[in-house]
Amino acid sequence: MARLIGIDLGTTNSCAAVMDGGKSVIIPSETGARTTPSVVAILKDGSRLVGEPARRQAVLHPARTIHSIKREMGGGRRIRIDGRSYSPPEISAMILSKLKADAENYLGEPVTDAVITVPAYFTDSQRQATRDAGTIAGLHVVRIVNEPTAAALAYGVDREQAQKVMVYDLGGGTFDVSVLDIRDGVIEVLATAGNNRLGGDDFDHAVADHLAAQFKAETRLDPHKDPTAWSRLMEAAEQAKIELSSVREAHISLPFLMQKRGTPCHLDMTLTREQFDRLTRPLVEATLGPARQAMDDARVTPGEIGKVLLVGGSTRIPAVQEAVTAVTGKEPYKGINPDECVAIGASLQAGVLAGSVQGLLLLDVTPLTLGIETMGGVFSPIIRRNTTIPVQKTAVYTTAANFQTSVEIKVFQGERQMTRGNKLLGNFRLNGIARAPRGVPQIEVTFAIDASGIVHVSARDQATGRAQEITITASGNLPQEEIDRAVADARAYAGEDRERRRQAAARDAAEAVLYRAQASGRKSLSREEKKRLDEAEKRLRRALKGRDPAEMEQAAEKLSQLCAK
Repeated sequence: MARLIGIDLGTTNSCAAVMDGGKSVIIPSETGARTTPSVVAILKDGSRLVGEPARRQAVLHPARTIHSIKREMGGGRRIRIDGRSYSPPEISAMILSKLKADAENYLGEPVTDAVITVPAYFTDSQRQATRDAGTIAGLHVVRIVNEPTAAALAYGVDREQAQKVMVYDLGGGTFDVSVLDIRDGVIEVLATAGNNRLGGDDFDHAVADHLAAQFKAETRLDPHKDPTAWSRLMEAAEQAKIELSSVREAHISLPFLMQKRGTPCHLDMTLTREQFDRLTRPLVEATLGPARQAMDDARVTPGEIGKVLLVGGSTRIPAVQEAVTAVTGKEPYKGINPDECVAIGASLQAGVLAGSVQGLLLLDVTPLTLGIETMGGVFSPIIRRNTTIPVQKTAVYTTAANFQTSVEIKVFQGERQMTRGNKLLGNFRLNGIARAPRGVPQIEVTFAIDASGIVHVSARDQATGRAQEITITASGNLPQEEIDRAVADARAYAGEDRERRRQAAARDAAEAVLYRAQASGRKSLSREEKKRLDEAEKRLRRALKGRDPAEMEQAAEKLSQLCAK
């Protein structure tokens, strides 16, 4: 099997790790950074920037910059830039492609397989969308692992005494809390809860809204209406949030934020930690309900929790740590970098699958109840939430009308008693049912959830004993033809990226040769030797004005040879 890497595909930042010499190692980016901003920019010439370069130009080109795409996974929203529409899996695939390229550069070999983490509370459509993103990026997604479970692996709780552990995961765009039972190398998830629309981004918005309101009160200008001003304000709000995790107040200065009748208006304010806590208190409190629900579902009391692990950069906020302590009665453990632990855990699970890590077993759960719609729009559960996966369950249904030859089964995921409050996963039509009065046909429908938490469905007519073909049309996911198109697109851009890297490397090397040639002494050279050197320099300068790396390399090699004589 090829080298398996672990990837934390995050809302704000992403990270990759690999097992090397029996240890999990973070894979650095080409600039040496340990995490990559989950930011993508589509430039006017059609080229793409991913990571830190995309983030750096975001203030100047906010309409061309895409943040927090993870929140849109599994949904129907599309990003339109220059008349082209991009799906969330396509944007996520650009981030994954960057991580894949960095891993190949670090390892010196092709990378084709990966374990990718997702929030524990991700629905089936969101997990499918994540797998689609991996496919588009040229990765075989061997397993999808819940982030809290991966974090528990990274903390090494499997090597400690038997205990129950709470993992509190507050990332950039999602929130999860899981209760795990750890014993004898087995990590069993007892319960999970969370909110896919709650994270550090919301804290940034709360601060930015406050700053915008203050600025508007002073200038009567609204930064919400100016994309560039709002982008600068959000960046400043995020920085203030980070600073206030270690200091009592943060100074925010944004000169020339907007103009009023040709006169520049500046923002200059101080935000205290007390103000920040007051602005974000509803967000912190919104995490406590799921924390209590997870403990209730796991049937454990706060006193039975042996350790509380913090995951996600937003858990550095002091008010968050205080709230976790209040609800669990325990000081959270902070023994590992919350930005990196999920990727480390993913690489450990990759090691388990590859056979390089022994004596470890993950037993995860499905976060939401799975069932079908019955008459009157009633939700009929089949697999309950917090059921250990992989799992398979079968239920028998019948027809609602006389002499039906087909039935439509609508599969939903959620906790509401009526289907209209739950998430539609897909429509399944079973054809070829023998004509009979209502209630006579016996239709056996089997739901299975694999180890990645992805749902599979099959059906069988008991009267004939033959399995029937079911077509699944998953809500919000990409059709195969769109995945194929996106894969081809990604390959084309991968080639373009390789060419740009070669071009940049050739240019750097050529400029270095030119510098050495200019710095070298020529007094001892003959007229003929000087002439050849001058001609070689001119040829290299012409090559540097173009974009052909081969021409640069050849011209640089020629000049280098002459200088060496």
